[in-house]
Amino acid sequence: MKNPLFYAKILLFGEYGIIEDSQGLTLPYSFYKGTLKFSQLHSDFEKRSNQHLQKYSEYLAELDLPVDFRINLQKFKKDIENGLFFDSNIPQGYGVGSSGALVAAIFEKYSLKKYSPETISKDELKNLKYVFGLLESYFHGKSSGIDPLICYMNLPILIENKENVDRVSIPKGEEGKGAIFLIDSGSVGETGPMIQIFFEKMKTEGFRKTLKEEFIRYNNACIDAFLKEEMNPFFRNLKKLSVWAYEHFRPMIPENLFNAWKKGLDTNAYYLKLCGSGGGGYILGFTKDYNKAEKMLEGFNKEVIYRF
Repeated sequence: MKNPLFYAKILLFGEYGIIEDSQGLTLPYSFYKGTLKFSQLHSDFEKRSNQHLQKYSEYLAELDLPVDFRINLQKFKKDIENGLFFDSNIPQGYGVGSSGALVAAIFEKYSLKKYSPETISKDELKNLKYVFGLLESYFHGKSSGIDPLICYMNLPILIENKENVDRVSIPKGEEGKGAIFLIDSGSVGETGPMIQIFFEKMKTEGFRKTLKEEFIRYNNACIDAFLKEEMNPFFRNLKKLSVWAYEHFRPMIPENLFNAWKKGLDTNAYYLKLCGSGGGGYILGFTKDYNKAEKMLEGFNKEVIYRF
C-alpha cells in the first residue's frame, strides 16, 4: 500500500482514569482516517497542513529519541519542501485522535527501524508508547502516547496501567438490539483546559479518594465485563460510572447534553459517558435497545460504532 491509512481511535473506557493508573480500553474507528500525500498545495487546507508539518519538523529536530525509534528527519524535511501534507477527515477537538493519526503516519513513513503490529513484542509496545508520547506532546502538552499507538497498531489495545499496554480481542459485534454509539455535542472540546480542570480537582483529597475508590473500580469492572461479554455486570457498572461522571465531571459534560445524560440514568434506557477529555466533541452512549435510545435522543446526531 503506497499511502497507508491511519484511522481515528475511540477510548471506550479510561478517560482521566488512565492518568491515575486505571485500565483503559481503546479501539480503531475506521469512519475517520488520514494519510500523508503530496500535492502542489493549491488549497488552503493543503497549505496549512504543509506549514503545520514544517513547524512540527522543527520540534522533532529538538527531540532526543531512543536509537531504535529515530526518525529520518532529512527525508521528512525534503518531502515537506516537495509538498507533503496530511489529508485527513478526522475532526479536531472531538476526542477521536486527530493528532494521534498524524504522529502514527509520520512514524510509519520516516522511522529508521520498521515495526510490524502483528509481531511487535510487549516490551517494544511499551517503548513505542513512550516514544509516541514524546512525539505527540507537541500538540497538547504532555501525552501518554496512547492515541498514536492505537492509530499505528490499528488494533484494539488494553491499557493495563501507566506503563503497560497489550493487544486485546474485542468480542465480535453482532447485529443485536444493543449498541455503543457516538453523540455529536455540536461543539469542539479543548483538551488542555479540561485536563487543567481535572488536575485542579485532584488537589482536593475527597475527589482523589472517590476517583480511586469508585471511578477506577467501576471503570475497570466495565472493561473486564465487556471483554468477557458479561452484559449484566457490564451495564450495572456502566450505570455507576455514568452517575459518577454526572456528579464529578460536570465541567467536562457539554451543557446541551446535561438533560439527556440525566434522562438516560432516570429511565435506564441508555447511559452516557465521556469520550476523551470532554468539554465538547463526542460523547459515548451505551444501550441494550438502540431503537428506543435513538427515539429518546432525537435531535442529536448519532453514529453507531458497535452492535451487540
